[in-house]
Amino acid sequence: MQSPKTEHGSFKEGSNSALMFQLQPLSNDQTALAEAPMIRAAGKLLGYLVEHQTIGLTQTKAFQRKFVLWAAETFQWPGYDLERYFAVSKVLNEYDFPPLEDLHFVLLKLKLIRHYKLTCRLTKSGAALAVKPGDLFNLIAPFFLFRIDHAASSRIAEPLLGNWDVFLGILNVEAEGGVSSARLREILYGPPDPAEPYDRVPGMIHSQVLSPLCAMGLLVEGEKKTRQAFDERQYVKTPLWAAALRFPFERQRARPDFH
Repeated sequence: MQSPKTEHGSFKEGSNSALMFQLQPLSNDQTALAEAPMIRAAGKLLGYLVEHQTIGLTQTKAFQRKFVLWAAETFQWPGYDLERYFAVSKVLNEYDFPPLEDLHFVLLKLKLIRHYKLTCRLTKSGAALAVKPGDLFNLIAPFFLFRIDHAASSRIAEPLLGNWDVFLGILNVEAEGGVSSARLREILYGPPDPAEPYDRVPGMIHSQVLSPLCAMGLLVEGEKKTRQAFDERQYVKTPLWAAALRFPFERQRARPDFH
């Protein structure tokens, strides 16, 4: 499987207490987890393996198309329009459904699934967590948010934007009523250079910060308005944000370096 993500070492497990925020462990009966797309999808994928034992893999270790279609229909991932996709394509591969590609990578890295020849199978850990959304969140969230280089999937080389302390601290305030990537660009780095023909930074903020937080159910994208620019879409904190994140220290809104 050719994953679009890579793991980096800027976040160490067990280092949460040294940060300016704390990711709280959640119980399995936390109702807000029902709105966390990646946790919901992980439970469904693991549940599929509990029932069917295996998922077929291609020669490149991607999920076979039959399962990809099942996942796209079953996950109901926000913003992914399967009908629109099939209007322009006849087949659906794993790389055509990025949330599944990300989930495949994460579950393998966390050893909840394993590859055996050309099949994907459950591990004992994966079977134990299949119906435990709180335990899945507690395992997946710190890895997916803080250990994965989300810039690696960009078509154009992107620097890592950097500081989750700063990102989450600003979002804790600004996303209370809704904030756009354009607004975050101004807060973090100041206004764009008028001499530049295209400002890439809002898109980088989306792919490296906003999109991962939405996947974990901590933010949700607001209703799109007609002819609304990509960088003006609004993102709002969810009930899961309040349940999962704590900010025990006073923070300073320093602008991280961007080159």
